[in-house]
Amino acid sequence: MVTSANFKLSFLGPRYWLTWIGVLFLYLISWLPQNLQIAMGRQIGRLVYKFMKRRRHIAQVNIKLCFPHLSDAEQKSLVLKNMENTGIAMIETGMAWWWPQWRVQKALGSFKGLEHFERIQASGKGVLLLIPHVLHLEMTGRIMGLECQGVGFYRPHNNPLMEYFTIKGRLRSNEYLIGRKDVKGLLHALKSKKVCYYLPDQDYGRKRCEFVPFYAVPDAATTTGTLMFAASKNCEAVSLISHRDENNKYHLEIVPELENFPSGDDRADVIRVNQRIEQAINVAPEQYMWLHRRFKTRPDKNTPSFY
Repeated sequence: MVTSANFKLSFLGPRYWLTWIGVLFLYLISWLPQNLQIAMGRQIGRLVYKFMKRRRHIAQVNIKLCFPHLSDAEQKSLVLKNMENTGIAMIETGMAWWWPQWRVQKALGSFKGLEHFERIQASGKGVLLLIPHVLHLEMTGRIMGLECQGVGFYRPHNNPLMEYFTIKGRLRSNEYLIGRKDVKGLLHALKSKKVCYYLPDQDYGRKRCEFVPFYAVPDAATTTGTLMFAASKNCEAVSLISHRDENNKYHLEIVPELENFPSGDDRADVIRVNQRIEQAINVAPEQYMWLHRRFKTRPDKNTPSFY
């Protein structure tokens, strides 16, 4: 359980100077009008598209695999928009970490479905909230904190200084954080009727996974870890849909719990999880993290990589 971040004098050393420059850049930009920040992020994304060819290639492969019905021009357009939103996500991190509460409230467009949290918690259970890796995830978490202080299940940063800022920033909207390897910690939080964020949509390898459909890919490695937590009698699993609209307002919707979940049929259950993830992505496909090698693990280890 992470409830605070401790500053160390070693953070002032030369090895962290570049990190400080980046953090200062984000902090100063966070004071600008939101529309200007978003425009700057979009231009940063265009630089990502032009110069980060490896990441662009991964997004191109994923989008081609998932949306084969789109024309080449439509796929290319979606990749460019996705890179623009990747740049915006960098800027949104600063918004989420440093904006005062009134600015976050002003950026909220709508928040639907909170009654599902209330009903589940009133029954004496915790909430396992399934969230896709949307690029605006930091702002989504901050906005969630306006109505509900949740528990973040996260991967600690390799850079200790960035870990410090990440914890400080995320604790503005979370009650506390749990490292992704702390399974007992998450189970305890669910038992304590907390709202716990869980992201089940990345390729975590062939350990504890099923190869099931994800969009047009029939055999995407999908974690069964979701089922381990959902199997607890102390929780219900619901999902989140979120997006940023053309006016730069954020919209969140809690989708009701999956019934009879888990059912005991792991394959059928993770298919249902992927369907919930697709439902969330389809609202704004350009705002999803297509830069992740979602299909790196193949059923046959000898199959050539998509990437």
